[in-house]
Amino acid sequence: MQDLPSLTRAEAEDRAALIHVDRYDVAIDLTSMLDGADFRAVASVRFSCRRPGATTFADAALTVVSATLNGVPVDKSRISIGRIQLTDLSEDNVLVVESVQSQTSHAEWVHRSVDPSDKAVYVWTSFEPDDARRAWVCFDQPDLKAPHRFTVTAPAEWHVVSNSADPIVTAVGNGHRQWAFPDTPPLSTYVPVIAAGAFHEIRSQRAGYDLGLLCRRSLARFLERDAEELFELTARGLIFFGDRFGFPFPQRKYDQVFLPDMGGAMENYGCVTWADSSVFRSPPTYNERRRRAGVLLHEMAHMWFGDIVTMTWWEDLWLNEAFAVWAAHWAAEAATPFTDAWSSFLVGGKLSAYAADMAPTTHPIRQPVEDVCAAVASFDAITYSKGASVLKQLFAFVGEEACVAGLRSYFAKHAWGNTRLSDLISELQQASGRDLDGWTAGWFDASGTDQLRLEAGEAGGHLLHAAGPNGMPPRPHRLNIGVYQRDESGAALVRRDVVSVETSGERTEMVDIGDAAILLVNDDDLTFASVRPDPATTRALLDSAHYLPSALSRALAVSTAWDMLMRGELPAADIVGVVVAVLRHHPADTLIEPYLSLVVDAADNWSAHPLRDYLLEQVADLCLELATQQPQQKSVIRALAETAITADQLTRLNAMADGDIDLQWRVLIRLAEIDTVDQAEVQRLVAQDPDPDAWIKALAVDAAKPDAQTKEAAWMAMVNHTVPVGSIGVIRRAFWRRSQGQILAQYADRYLDILPTLDRGGMIPAITLSAGLYPSAGVDEEFAQRAVAAAQSETVSPVVAKRVITSTDLLTRMLRTRAM
Repeated sequence: MQDLPSLTRAEAEDRAALIHVDRYDVAIDLTSMLDGADFRAVASVRFSCRRPGATTFADAALTVVSATLNGVPVDKSRISIGRIQLTDLSEDNVLVVESVQSQTSHAEWVHRSVDPSDKAVYVWTSFEPDDARRAWVCFDQPDLKAPHRFTVTAPAEWHVVSNSADPIVTAVGNGHRQWAFPDTPPLSTYVPVIAAGAFHEIRSQRAGYDLGLLCRRSLARFLERDAEELFELTARGLIFFGDRFGFPFPQRKYDQVFLPDMGGAMENYGCVTWADSSVFRSPPTYNERRRRAGVLLHEMAHMWFGDIVTMTWWEDLWLNEAFAVWAAHWAAEAATPFTDAWSSFLVGGKLSAYAADMAPTTHPIRQPVEDVCAAVASFDAITYSKGASVLKQLFAFVGEEACVAGLRSYFAKHAWGNTRLSDLISELQQASGRDLDGWTAGWFDASGTDQLRLEAGEAGGHLLHAAGPNGMPPRPHRLNIGVYQRDESGAALVRRDVVSVETSGERTEMVDIGDAAILLVNDDDLTFASVRPDPATTRALLDSAHYLPSALSRALAVSTAWDMLMRGELPAADIVGVVVAVLRHHPADTLIEPYLSLVVDAADNWSAHPLRDYLLEQVADLCLELATQQPQQKSVIRALAETAITADQLTRLNAMADGDIDLQWRVLIRLAEIDTVDQAEVQRLVAQDPDPDAWIKALAVDAAKPDAQTKEAAWMAMVNHTVPVGSIGVIRRAFWRRSQGQILAQYADRYLDILPTLDRGGMIPAITLSAGLYPSAGVDEEFAQRAVAAAQSETVSPVVAKRVITSTDLLTRMLRTRAM
């Protein structure tokens, strides 16, 4: 499949101008997949042609058994890799193609998985952006939407789900059943889905919807434990979005299927699929529950923005994804218990967006996409998190009431059709009465991050100075500046006032706001910018972040400090000090887990070598304090398992983990890193763990050892796709240990050698492996230069090259900060 053509924008526009797809009828045969790899389909595509006699092509990246157009066999010379040429089209046409897809082990497009614990088989599809062509013949572009009707024949013991509700199920002999699903609404080719296997299913009737949760049988107990929360979040989300968009979800059935070997999640209409790593094998922490709720709401938002209304072409992919990120946080705060969603976003996704915007691979949020291959490379933190941040700024700029009105009009006008960004902006302009053309160009068509600095004015007031990236004019910003004073006791800060500012140009004069202990620029986190308070209070902000009164204000102080770290303005010891102080003074903060993640990263990866053990010990001591006094004990012990360094800390860690299998695995990984793990304990835990994937945790223990043989085995398990793509992060964190630089040095060159092969498993594996295998230990500036050169080779795909260059930028920043 290496030479598959990538559909160009010009080809898509020509094809959309020529044909209209009326419907797909797809008969799928899964009966041989109980024991074999072949996914068989017969697809009948009805379409009309606006210029009879013309020629076009259908997409078919699979083995074509037979093909007929209007009852006439298609000559084999017209069937090439990925495409079937269709000549002499009639006004109305029927294309029928029988096909086989035998490549079903890549954890992409069509995948067959065998549960190692009970040998049950599961088959699933996932198509974004253009992988439907790998399952059956189609016109694989987003603006040729059509109803799909699926008929699936499968082993009798299997359960089959798709987009539509209420299939008719009949026995067809030979131990098989046939599932006939009703027509879907008009859908783009990337959002239909088939999932089949020996699923455990849970259903609930909520808010007028029939909600389903499905997973492999071996995970049933874990899904049952969390089902009530998942059902409640789903119902609340459907109600919230239906009300806010003025367009209730139009189908009664809404399924969520947790799949083995899958990475991420996919917004298939009415049947969302997830990596089953989201079925947590031990009771989830607060932060894990919040992240899972965010994914649930993100994919649900796509039902409207992506499925019901779809972008015309992939240059608006950013809007599809950014809207879902923004909407998920909006809904979480308004309709779920996770009312701190934007605060967690600030110290998580938004920091990753700032980092991506600093890298050489930064790009405008909206950019030309000449082919689908380029679209795949656009799945990044700018598309998702920066885009969501800019949409949040848009809400602040025009007001929530106007945005809601604009969205309602947008969905009412364009349901089941395709749009461009201009269609959405037109509705928002009409609803708000504001001209958004200049705003749109500034925010969407230029890369980089503005910097906002507060300075003392000439007449005693203040001046907000805005600088655009790379000498460009700054964007317009709508933001707040919080004015904080010490309370009477001097032990806390209170917000005395908030000054709302709308900038235009480089200088914005402000009223005299009087004396203040801290002036917090971008309070309430309304805009996307690198912000600094006036020089007189920058140090005060770092020293007093823990005195700020709200979770969001403290998160903004921490994110400002992190931005300074990333830009080489602050050493790791200072960021550790800021975060440790915040956690020590606010141990019940719901952001404790993302804060711990930041402080562990700073101490472990950003610190100067002589200070590393000292800073890790500091963080571990903090964890020991917090573990005795706050409810999120499990999160704290997990961080302790990453930082414990003294004999006393390790002893206390081991005692705290007793009785919790998840924590015991983390202890063993830590002991493996320092080469004191007892292999008998690993085997005992494998036997005790009810998780069918306990072998992955045992592999992580081996990966952490400073041992050439076990390192090699872990490396090959990742490279050869033995480890499910959704679990790569578990192994890579154990594998790349800064303390083991000497033994890991060889893998730097080996990583560069495999770059040309990393895209062969599809988009998600390419993204995961190119970033996940990137060396973070045993490398230096010389490696960074070689990595960039290797990524620029013509043999390396754009999606892989982008991850390499972005990761190299982060490595370079780390190395520079370590030298401070």
